[in-house]
Amino acid sequence: MSAFWCMLNVIFFKYHFTFFCLGGSSFDVTTSPPTLRVKENEGVDMSCSYTADFGADVRMEWRFVNSKGSTHYVLFDKKITEPYANRVNIFSSTNLRFSKVTRQDNGEYFCDVSSSSSPTKNSKVALTVLVPPSVPKCGIPQTVTTNAYVALTCHDPDSSPPPTYNWYKGTTLLPADPSKNVAFKNATYKLDSKTGMLVFPSVTKMDTGEYYCEVSNDAGPSQSCKSVKMEVRDINTGGIVAGVIFGLLFLGLLIGGLWYANKKGYLPYNVSKIHLYFKNKSFPQDENEYIEFCCVLQGEFKQKSSFVV
Repeated sequence: MSAFWCMLNVIFFKYHFTFFCLGGSSFDVTTSPPTLRVKENEGVDMSCSYTADFGADVRMEWRFVNSKGSTHYVLFDKKITEPYANRVNIFSSTNLRFSKVTRQDNGEYFCDVSSSSSPTKNSKVALTVLVPPSVPKCGIPQTVTTNAYVALTCHDPDSSPPPTYNWYKGTTLLPADPSKNVAFKNATYKLDSKTGMLVFPSVTKMDTGEYYCEVSNDAGPSQSCKSVKMEVRDINTGGIVAGVIFGLLFLGLLIGGLWYANKKGYLPYNVSKIHLYFKNKSFPQDENEYIEFCCVLQGEFKQKSSFVV
């Protein structure tokens, strides 16, 4: 669809008005198809057309914007850019032909059209490269403590479009929202089907079981990681107490042994006395306490160290 716009000039000369229509044109840009879904390593065409007749004055470019927002040119200055040179051709002056696509090609492709007298207009093609799920990487702890915060992770970096994550306990599918399922009304876990996170804010013994994660999308069959048993245990207070008692007994035996060896003269120095005292000392700015450790070794006084606290 073409149209013309005019800039109106009015000149007053002998009671006459003169109108000058200065030319220009508006135009539309169209891409086809607007969306594409293509299996990885297969080919695809993207077409672009515009309504104005710019002749040799036209400037047309294809640029790619990925899911992270990074921009790369596919066609620039009427040439395919280096990253695409071995698998993309241009045909009919404005259209792109991919001999094969990869998962890195996921994103939006913009056809930009302009001329020296017209601003840039564009239209886009959204490309989804279909990649079936791969076996996900799962993080499942084998032993956890009662009431602890526990997070189970699941990730598949290759699937396209991004997969849906499901978690199973044994053979039972865990619902994404347990509050809406009568069988799981007492469950406290939180599941994010988009990120693959299964979180227990305060794990209980009822959460003990075998867990595994399944990923799925519409590009191929689902995949699962190997199930792992997570066991929830109480804190072993008896073991902690026993460890403390054993440590104290060992320390007592060590001190007793050193005392006996010193008394019998088995040690190289007879430490007969350790003198610890505090002394105050004034300074121009403030007052500090410092400690001096002194030892009397075989009746002879020797200062060992001094430091300010």
